[in-house]
Amino acid sequence: MTPLILLPGMMCDARLFGPQIEALSGKMPVMSFPLHQHDSVEALAAEILAHAPPAFALAGLSMGGIVAMEVLRQAPARTQKLALLDTNPLAETSEVKARRAPQIEAVKNGKLRNVMRDEMKPNYLADGPHQGAILDLCMAMATDLGPEAFLRQSHALMNRPDQRQTLSAYSGNTLVLCGREDGLCPVERHQLMHDLLPNSVFEIIEEAGHLPTLEQPNKTTAALIRWLEDT
Repeated sequence: MTPLILLPGMMCDARLFGPQIEALSGKMPVMSFPLHQHDSVEALAAEILAHAPPAFALAGLSMGGIVAMEVLRQAPARTQKLALLDTNPLAETSEVKARRAPQIEAVKNGKLRNVMRDEMKPNYLADGPHQGAILDLCMAMATDLGPEAFLRQSHALMNRPDQRQTLSAYSGNTLVLCGREDGLCPVERHQLMHDLLPNSVFEIIEEAGHLPTLEQPNKTTAALIRWLEDT
């Protein structure tokens, strides 16, 4: 079966997809690539392509989706299927860029945990019984990656390209998925991607925010399996 590549969000690693990796590993080759070695989306995508199989199914969440779109732009023939989860095809606005500046300064001054706790975590999740455990995992992933990863990823996101043309040119089987309560990448942004993509399915995960892979793992895994099995 076609190998599956999973690309995690900002300051996350493969643990973001833990339930999906557990469920899918027996069905196909599954791999996850880190996204903190370079400070541009283009370089991150090129690094993935240098180590990826000749052809693959590609799924990315948040920053992972942004990098996935650049992988698609650089190698559309190798990207057999695409899944975009809780992400954004647009270039970063000047307003969001301005908000990053104090975050970057704080992280340079040793306050990564503060930034993750105060400015990013409140936007991640819907209310639910597992929110605390998921937030703890997010903090563990972020602190394991460290401040240099935050700085490189922030720079990459600030300077990312608009990918609307990339999506409109792709005819492969695509899943567009988001949590109903995602405050970072709202439902409307996913409707835009669905409208751009000629061969896409749009799924909204109820009672989930920005990280449905962890908030509603069974529903998210089921949607991914449907996408992978759809020919």
